[in-house]
Amino acid sequence: MIYPIVKYGQEVLNKVAAPVTVFDEELEKLVADMFETMYAAHGVGLAAPQIGLSRHFCVIDTTVSEQEKGAKLVLANPVIVAVEGRQVHEEGCLSLPDFRAETPRPLKATVRAQDVHGKEFTVTGEGLLARAFCHETDHLNGKLFIHHLSPLKRESIKRKIRKLTKAGDW
Repeated sequence: MIYPIVKYGQEVLNKVAAPVTVFDEELEKLVADMFETMYAAHGVGLAAPQIGLSRHFCVIDTTVSEQEKGAKLVLANPVIVAVEGRQVHEEGCLSLPDFRAETPRPLKATVRAQDVHGKEFTVTGEGLLARAFCHETDHLNGKLFIHHLSPLKRESIKRKIRKLTKAGDW
């Protein structure tokens, strides 16, 4: 099932999501649906709040070719435990469609999380994967990539969204 993606301005995107405490078939189905939703939207990550659910988990797949398919990650209750370096690249968000900006992130990030069955693991990613870890973990903590931008750039994006909202296009 493909879920509609919640856009910027919805309250669920501004709150810290509730921890995942039950790891069952319902969660497995939701994870499968989130991957389907993410792929349909051409994203590399999707957090539960982005489909309107205040639950502390996300899905990530940064692979870009059919040969690489299968590098799916499910992060339940993730915590960034270490970061290294710095990268600045253009970043976007499925909850802010058509808005992209040069966004600073760590070059390397290590995250501790639980998988879809509740088993704890730690994984380190570099480049795009580190960016995805940070971006999706931010979502679970009520932050969006625009919070990492300069106040001027952030206000510019918010102003454009207000105009789109007023025109009924958001």
